[in-house]
Amino acid sequence: MTPGSERLDSLDVFRGLSIAAMILVSTPGTWTAVYTPLDHALWNGWTMTDLVFPFLLFAMGAAVPFALARRRGTPHRVGHHIVRRALILFALGLVLNAIEAAAPLQLATFRIPGVLQRIAIVFLAVAWLTENGSLKAQILAVAGALIAYWAALTFIPVPGTGAGVLTPEGNLASFIDRALLGRHLLNRVSDPEGLLSTLPAIATAMCGVFAGVWLRERRQPHHSAWLFAAGVIATVAGAAWSRSFPINKNLWTSSFALFSAGLAAQVLAVFHWLVDVRGWRGWSRPLAAYGRNPLAAYFLSVGFDSLLTRVIVTGSGSLKGIVYRSAFVPWLRPCCGAEAASLGYAIAYVLVWGVILGEMYRRRIFIRI
Repeated sequence: MTPGSERLDSLDVFRGLSIAAMILVSTPGTWTAVYTPLDHALWNGWTMTDLVFPFLLFAMGAAVPFALARRRGTPHRVGHHIVRRALILFALGLVLNAIEAAAPLQLATFRIPGVLQRIAIVFLAVAWLTENGSLKAQILAVAGALIAYWAALTFIPVPGTGAGVLTPEGNLASFIDRALLGRHLLNRVSDPEGLLSTLPAIATAMCGVFAGVWLRERRQPHHSAWLFAAGVIATVAGAAWSRSFPINKNLWTSSFALFSAGLAAQVLAVFHWLVDVRGWRGWSRPLAAYGRNPLAAYFLSVGFDSLLTRVIVTGSGSLKGIVYRSAFVPWLRPCCGAEAASLGYAIAYVLVWGVILGEMYRRRIFIRI
């Protein structure tokens, strides 16, 4: 923690890693040749890519105790900030959906859920729980959410398929999304950022809150060790639960929520020991630049990538396609394959935004809402 401030330096680094990874997996050179480790699991199971979003929610939760502490002088200010931030995040998510949608924009099928929309809802719930519930109440809320979600998907029958069916179309979460949102989903049958699956995502972020409370103003090595140990326990518990309730990022199953939160806690514990306890900060500055401007990094990079995809040059395809085919395909595909060329573009794109965010960090330009 920087002396005299309400910031945890390691949390900035952890959040920066999550944002940089989010950009990396969201902007391949082409979606027809995604580097396999940077692709999501088809359904059950997990890949490193499946951990990116829960890590980001965990980081958001860990930041809540610090962020709200700066605004607790006047209760009305805290409540106003929470609602205002959630509404802006949700609106920005809709803007990204509009940018990413195929032209012309079709309101009848316009996607309503999304990454920023889920973050908005989760932030609203987490901030409310943090401000109004005791630690015991918060723990009970997390446990209740995970158990209730498991029970709902396991025992509540879905018309036409029955209870406990966890296929993309037959599960309860997808059924509720289709019933309430109709055609306003990512695909015909489901949405990975749907309504019911936001409940365990809130639990993931609340695990981050517990980590943030634990590390706030604590710099001793054993605090990092205790957080790491708690992460190992959560990961093992999630893996054990997956034997009856599979790890599934699209459904954000309770086992996935526990498993991913545990891994996030372990990574944050390592960063806390390196950065806040040992004071080794030199290596972390590029990630800290991402972490200090997370919203700008995600919104601008993903939005700009979508614009590059939509700008069509007559006879040559999209502007992004031109850059990808001319700068990466000729030398990477012959030696390493199309997936490597697609990965090369994504890495270069992350580095370009790293330079931009690094300059913003150097000039102390931080975009907040």
